Parts: sequence; C-alpha cells; structure tokens
Amino acid sequence: MEQNYKQQRSSNGPISSGRKFAIPAAARRAFRPAQAGAKQTEQNNSSVKINRNYRPQNAFRPNAQTAPKLKIIPLGGQEEVGRNMTIFEYGDDIVILDMGMQFPEENMPGIDYIIPNISYLKGKEKKIRGIIFSHGHLDHIGAAPILLKKLGYPLIIGRDMTLALIKKRMEDHEKGSVENLKILHIKSIEDRLTLGNFKVGFFAIEHSVIDAVGVTLNCSEGTVIHPGDWTIDQDAPYDKAINYSHLAQLPRPTILMLESLGATNYKKHISEKTMNDNLERLIRESPGRTIIGTFSSQIARIEHIINYASKIKKYVILDGYSLKTNIEITRELGYIKFPQHTIIPIKSIDKYPNDKIIVICTGSQGEDRAVFSRIVNNTHKYINIQKNDTVIFSSSVIPGNERTIQSLKDSLYRRCDNVIHGDLMDVHVSGHCTANDIKDMIRQVKPTYFLPVYANHFFLKESAKLASSIGFPKENIFILDNGSIFELTKNNAKIQKEKIDTSYVFVDGLGVGDIGHIVLRDRKMMSQDGMFTIIVIIDSKTGNTIQEPDIISRGFIYMKESRELLRETRFRVKKIITEKTKEKPINWTYVRNNIRDLIGEFLYQKTQRRPMVLPVIIKV
Repeated sequence: MEQNYKQQRSSNGPISSGRKFAIPAAARRAFRPAQAGAKQTEQNNSSVKINRNYRPQNAFRPNAQTAPKLKIIPLGGQEEVGRNMTIFEYGDDIVILDMGMQFPEENMPGIDYIIPNISYLKGKEKKIRGIIFSHGHLDHIGAAPILLKKLGYPLIIGRDMTLALIKKRMEDHEKGSVENLKILHIKSIEDRLTLGNFKVGFFAIEHSVIDAVGVTLNCSEGTVIHPGDWTIDQDAPYDKAINYSHLAQLPRPTILMLESLGATNYKKHISEKTMNDNLERLIRESPGRTIIGTFSSQIARIEHIINYASKIKKYVILDGYSLKTNIEITRELGYIKFPQHTIIPIKSIDKYPNDKIIVICTGSQGEDRAVFSRIVNNTHKYINIQKNDTVIFSSSVIPGNERTIQSLKDSLYRRCDNVIHGDLMDVHVSGHCTANDIKDMIRQVKPTYFLPVYANHFFLKESAKLASSIGFPKENIFILDNGSIFELTKNNAKIQKEKIDTSYVFVDGLGVGDIGHIVLRDRKMMSQDGMFTIIVIIDSKTGNTIQEPDIISRGFIYMKESRELLRETRFRVKKIITEKTKEKPINWTYVRNNIRDLIGEFLYQKTQRRPMVLPVIIKV
C-alpha cells in the first residue's frame, strides 16, 4: 500500500528511509579537492563569493510589491531526451543549469546534432552570473563549446571530471578555445556559492558518470532542488546509501525538478554486484573473444572489467574515441587504477588467442560509424565477428533508437551464436530512476511544488501521476514545455501563457543554425524521391536551345532503363523554352520556374513520385 504523502508532509521532521545519510565511496573520491590549477581560476573570479559554512536563510525579504519573481525557463529537455538547458532568472540575475545537445531524429537527414535556442538570452549576457554543469554526459554538456562562445564565455561551475570533459570537447571543436574559459571548481558538496541574489548549494546523487552532482538554488522567493540525472541504489550497503531527507529542511517554498525518464519503469533495480558477476562469468566462459558494447561514460564498469581481465590473465582492447578519451581523463585525475599491461593495441589482436581477448567499445546504440556497428557489420579494419565470439550489449536503449538497435541485433544474430543483452541477462545497470524511485524521492524531499523534467512529454505526465498516487497535491504539479515560463513568488506559482522561442538550432558540419526547416524539407524530398537535374544550353539572343537538354538523375530513376521517359522529358523541356522565350526581353527566372513546375508535374503523372527538379540554364 502506498504511504500517503500528505500525512508525511504534516509530520514532524524529515521522512527517513531508515538508512543513515552518507556519501558513497565513489562520491567521496569524486568530491576530492580540485587540483592546484583550479585555485588560480577561482581567484580570477572574485565576484563569486564562496562560503563553505553557508546555509540558506530567508532573512532578506524585499517589499512584496516590488519583489521580483523567480522564473524557471527550460530551453530544452521537456519534450525530448537531450538538449537539456534551464534558465533560472531572478531580477537582474541569471543562473543556467547545463548546456546539452540532442541527437538528430530519423527525419533530420545530414544533421549532426541539435542545440538549445538561446535567443532569449540575447542582450542579457551580462546578467548571467554562472553556468552550472550537473555532470559530463553530452545531453548536458554537448552544446557548451558553441553556446559558451555565443554568450561571451560566462563563468562555468562543475566538478573536476565534468569540467575536464567540457575542456576536451571545446578543444576538439575549436583549438585554443579553453583559454577563454572562466572556471570555478566545486571542491566539495559542502561548498556554497553566492551568484548574485542566488545562493547555490550541492548534494550527492547516484548516476552512471563520475562527479555527477545535485544542485540547489535559493533566493528570497524559494528554493529549487534539481538532482540532474539520478537514480537510487536500493541495494546499497547501509553506510553507503544516499538519503535525500535533508533536502526537506531547505527554505520553503521548495520546487523539486525531477528527471523522469524512468517514470514508466516499474522493474526493480539490479545491483552493481549482480551485473559485475554476470559480466565476469560471461568473460570467463567465453569460447572465443568477448566483445562488449557500452557507453563511454561507464568508467567504473570499464575499470572493473579491466581489473578482472588482469586477474584471469586476459587482455583488453579499448576502441572508440570518446571511450579512450574518458579513460585517459579519469586516469589523469586519479579516479581509476588498473594494470597498464592488460591494455593492448588493437593492431595486435591477432597476436593473442581469441579466448584471451576482450574488446570494450562504444556504439551500442547502432550509430552508423561507431565502433560496435562496424564490428557487427564486418566493416571494422581489425575485427570480424566469429561464430564463437561472445557479444554483449552492456547498455540500455536510448528512447528513439529502438529500431536502429533491433536492426543491429538482427545483423549480429546472423553472424554470432552468443549474443547477450538486457532481455536475456542483467548485464547493464541504468543510471536513471525508476517509478518507485520517483515516489521515494518525493516522499523524502517533501517539496512544495513538483516539476517533472528531462524526458518526453508522456514521461512527464506519467511522473505527475506517480506524484498524485502518493497524495501529492495535483494543483502543485506543473508540467512545462520547452520555452514555458514558470513563475514563483512566496505565495503563488503559475505558468505564463506566452512562451519563448525554443525552435531547433541545427548543427551540420561547421554550420550552426544555418540549416532550417526548408533545407531539411529539401533533404527529405531528395532522400524519398531523389533528384532530377535538367541542364539546357540556350542562345541568349534567339532563346533557342543549342543542343539536346542533358539530364542527370540521382535516386529517382535508373536512366538506362528509362529512355522513353527521358526522351519525352527532353521534348517537353524544349517546348516550354520555345513558348516562354517568345516575349522579349526574356525573363529567365520565369523560364526556369516553368521548367521546374511543369516537368515536376509531368514526372509525377508518369511515376507517382516527386523528385526535386533542378533546372540549370546556361546562356551563351
């Protein structure tokens, strides 16, 4: 039976799960003091006050008639998975949480990724007191190299691993851009910052990447509690369990913004130990090579596999740019340790027996050029799948990738007899919450208001239902869209009717925002029905064609088998030119448009397809 939220809310003291609040060993290690280089950057940001003993108080209260409202404005992450970026605005002060990217959907051909639209911040750059990064996943830091530059490089705040990943991504995007950064390292979760009228605190969370951190933002109107991406380890030992009851003591009203990607997942968490035991058994018993596809952020898992491989005298190959980069960064920061001799270069794979080889790689989401996809499709330079290999999907399916991953599995099952994935065995632990976790978090934090975030809209609605099911007041649950403006005062909360512009900003190669919906429409048209180019050489004085029109078809028809269609098309092109060039002077734009429209209709009548018709007129 569900424990009633209202009863707990009226009880004395915080809700307790029965566990002692303590930071896990991994979190304690991650929250170690920053390296010496970070001290200098903090000294260069003297406008930011750091008070390690600060606890938010409601001592200051402006006149009620003149007091500004706290505004919460998501620029992304409310209608999709990715593009996470949220603005917190209070008077003349702006604090931003995360700058993530979104991977393109199937109907976005040629697009590399999508970033948040920051048009709302144009002219407000000087009001930005800081940008806090909750953790280092691309859906939270991926847009940083582009957006930080556009905003004039405001102060960025984060943990060591997160900041290191941002620096690496910036250097990959533009050499030397790291020199422009103003950085403040979070040395401890006990750190408290003052950013304008915002008092910023941090708290430990559980997630699948090192140095993830939860954030609290306090102003005179209330307190925002935002864990970023999170989960609850239900099987954590007593002395390592994280409890969130202390957040219930923050100044009210409180707003809990909760990542809700797992709102429909009612499965019980599996423990890290269960997963590691399963991986060890598969590695130990594999008759051939063991090939593991996983996320590059799963550093602790990769470290465990390497150390186990060393123990049983096997060798590990790491393949994938992001994976090797993350391993290198975490080793430099001192977060992981393993015997270096266990790692061998991929070029040496044929020098060792197959049953002594473990390949850990990225690309388990089926990305075309990723390592795992190339291995499965036998296009990898050094690795070809063999029947007795053991191939493991040690990852979850990111929403939207279901069809791609199913196709990858089908190809793999044709080539290999030993394929293991989450439907068969527990070989992956998610870093995201479940439905029960969401209810547990709400019970512990006891917020005044609840805002589900960071997921598709239906997940947010399901998360709201979970809150209602344990007695949370429906009138205090707000579901925002991208661009919604949530306003909070001491006694009132509402969503404004108007929204800000959060339309897609596409990144394609070096172009940022120069690809719009018209270009995407053209790309989709070419991908569906192809392209049909007509090149005509015309005498500019007489308007007569000098030779037969030349035709190029790509993705529309096979020209060698369509001679009759091409013959009739050429005839019609010449007829159009003869008719439309009678008037002098000749309007060549009018002639070109008539060729495009009339030939397009003719081709549709003959084929029921609409290729993109591109007339090219050369006047001599």
